[in-house]
Amino acid sequence: MSTEERRTNEIDEADLPGPGGVTQVGEWAVGRSRGEVFAVSRRCRHQLADLAKGSVDAEGCLVCPWHQSRYDVRTGAMVSGPKGFLGYHGRTPGYTQFVLAYGRHLRLRVATVTRQAGRLLIR
Repeated sequence: MSTEERRTNEIDEADLPGPGGVTQVGEWAVGRSRGEVFAVSRRCRHQLADLAKGSVDAEGCLVCPWHQSRYDVRTGAMVSGPKGFLGYHGRTPGYTQFVLAYGRHLRLRVATVTRQAGRLLIR
């Protein structure tokens, strides 16, 4: 890994957002879930929304900012499907179940996060 790549995949632990917050670190969406730091790939499996602009809910799931698909940050699996599509926000019987089914198989990538001298390294 080059020095530049390494810098883009690092963050000071103090710069992590507070409870429920998520931020972008290179290609990763990074936050805290149940007190543990996580890093997952940034694109929602539904319509490719930037998950670094999402949030972490009370159950510790990463929530997509566009249609509220929820992801288990430990496995990358979608645990509840979208509540809408394109610009529509609401019920989508059948469609939601379809997206949820493939979202369980096409998981987000989960990175390893290590601490080193007050910084978090994401690999």
